[in-house]
Amino acid sequence: ALGVAAAFAVVVLSTRPTTDDAETRVHRLLVAPIALVLSVVAGLLAGGITDWWLIEPVAYPVGALIGSAAAFWLYRRLSTTLALSFGAVVTAGVLALAVTALVLQISGVSPFHAFSRMLEFGLQPDSLVIMVNSGTTFYLSAVAVAIGFKMKLFNIGVDGQYRLAALMAAAVGGYWVLPPVIHQIVVLAVAVTVGGVWAGIAGYLKMARGVSEVISTIMLNSVATGITAYLLNTDRLAVQISTNNIGTPEIPESGWIPGIPAGFMGADRDIFGLVVMAVAVGVGYWLMLNRTRFGFDLRATGESPTAARASGIDIKRMVLLSMVISGMIAGLVGMPQLLGQSHYYALDFPTGIGFTGIAIALLGRNHPVGIAFAALFWAFLDQSSQILDFEGIPKEIAVVTQATIVLTVVVVYEVVHRWGLRYQQQQVGRELARGEREEAAAS
Repeated sequence: ALGVAAAFAVVVLSTRPTTDDAETRVHRLLVAPIALVLSVVAGLLAGGITDWWLIEPVAYPVGALIGSAAAFWLYRRLSTTLALSFGAVVTAGVLALAVTALVLQISGVSPFHAFSRMLEFGLQPDSLVIMVNSGTTFYLSAVAVAIGFKMKLFNIGVDGQYRLAALMAAAVGGYWVLPPVIHQIVVLAVAVTVGGVWAGIAGYLKMARGVSEVISTIMLNSVATGITAYLLNTDRLAVQISTNNIGTPEIPESGWIPGIPAGFMGADRDIFGLVVMAVAVGVGYWLMLNRTRFGFDLRATGESPTAARASGIDIKRMVLLSMVISGMIAGLVGMPQLLGQSHYYALDFPTGIGFTGIAIALLGRNHPVGIAFAALFWAFLDQSSQILDFEGIPKEIAVVTQATIVLTVVVVYEVVHRWGLRYQQQQVGRELARGEREEAAAS
């Protein structure tokens, strides 16, 4: 941290920002402190991660070097608008922690003790692995929701889509014995197909009959629950697993996806192998939105359906395709758990991840990187709160933090968004006034 701070001071003295609004007062007051905080955090994270492989005298200079490079880049390239976004996240986090601390204090619990125990337990190697594994499923769920959000569509049915997809994929994988790689591809293809078809029903109803996707996806969640309960029966797709549990036949080892050993960080667990798939989904999501015609049409339709229709975009087609793609990603939500750990779909298969994805998409502002940090943060709170039961502290305090930070992020971002619009209008006004003065002087 000291090395990055010193490097940042050198950067400030030796270079200048290159953004268009670098000379404004707001930029000078806002960007420098936020860039400093972000670069120090980047250096600390880099040093902590490399410390798993390298000795401390080597890991810490590596962290300082990476943080210094981040300081140089951030100070020169960080715009006022983006700095405001980071500031909003920090503000929301501080407010959420303050509200949680207040609730703990009223309950007669020391906030410092609760937070320190959560931090200590949450940063243990096994806890970090669980956090990454949970964050992987949260991330896929949030991306599925975010695709709909970009079109101003509220896909509330991710929960039903991924559970039905996981059941069918587990059944196919358990009853069919195929060669490795082919087996895994077939299971993933079934999950993607089922999720896309199930979400496509809501998209078709919206396109053909104007049915609200909120209502249809909520109802389809209930239908999916009923179908799952019907099929998960020993007379149909299920077998007896234990005295109190039934599930699909176990997927043969040829269908498993090996985990990534985490022994380098002292953990006894493996990281889900499909974390790589989650990264690929995030990259694909960004490329689709920002580098394809379809992504442009999707964003344009979400911003103004009327303008999009006037420009020749088929709104109904975009609604259907957006819902289908959202459902296809939703179908992958249960795959890291299914192919990486449980290997069958049973009564105790994780539920509720679809609704968690809605909160994480809001928290990450539908951006692939923002969603990744939000998913890891959410998973950290889930895991670190487990220690509170042993301390006599209700672990539901983590839920208070999660709910509060989502609310505060929504509110703070709205305030920042409105202020940002006024700021941009002022910048345009200044540019126009300067252009008029230059024309007057030239004439």
